[in-house]
Amino acid sequence: MSETYSIAVIGAGGKMGMRVSNNLVQTDHDVRYVENSPAGQERTREAGRELTDGPTAVADADIIVLAVPDLALAAVTAEYVPQLKSGATCLTLDPAAAYAGLLTTRDDVIQAVAHPCHPSVFLERTTKEEWADTFGGIAAPQDAVAAIESDDEAKKKIVETTVRAIYAPVIDVHWVTIKQLAQLEPTLVETIACMIGELLNEALDEAIHTMGVPEAAARSILYGHTQVALANGLRGDNPFSDACLIAMKYGREAIIKDDWKKIFRDDELDKNLAQMLHLDKIER
Repeated sequence: MSETYSIAVIGAGGKMGMRVSNNLVQTDHDVRYVENSPAGQERTREAGRELTDGPTAVADADIIVLAVPDLALAAVTAEYVPQLKSGATCLTLDPAAAYAGLLTTRDDVIQAVAHPCHPSVFLERTTKEEWADTFGGIAAPQDAVAAIESDDEAKKKIVETTVRAIYAPVIDVHWVTIKQLAQLEPTLVETIACMIGELLNEALDEAIHTMGVPEAAARSILYGHTQVALANGLRGDNPFSDACLIAMKYGREAIIKDDWKKIFRDDELDKNLAQMLHLDKIER
């Protein structure tokens, strides 16, 4: 690593905080770990990491990583952003609060957002550790998506270096705007992809418990055909058969609303994020 930075992790003992801290501790960066909850403090200490109080940790930090839930970001940025040195970067790990304008900002503090892509379903895994790491950040390589409100290449480098460290091993970091990142997460991946994953599980349950298909048979055929469906649908590996296309058309007409693509509109994105952030509406 050519350059090292002073990094403060806020929420270091939480679920995501532990993940990013487990990776940062393996780098040469000067990392300070901040955690308010007693349970989180215990987890941090059990991992062999020393805790630092918030004001001390952020005072001279080049970048602070806010590994806290979306609903806490408004309060956390209100507390810590005023304490940052001029030119520091505040990195959040989800775009919702940043897009909704809920974060405390300063003209001389850079606002950035990053989110992991998670290991691709098409990733060529070669070890048991890579196969076991479905979330990413341990053994399986993944990409990340990042946004920064600055044209300063030096600041962008700090963000990319930090992103590559906290989500390691990282293949590529893709740069977008904060709004585009919000359109990807939640609309593309949570509203659509994660919903479809849950729907697949509900369909599996129906096949087993309503239709009476033996569970092993149902799981085997669904898992295998899900891979084929993704490979054919997303990459065009093998054309769907004519009979399959007819069944797909029936499924689309029976399940999908004609106007489903409205979820990509700005007003629908605002509605979705408002519900996630427990707001009446997004104010900008």
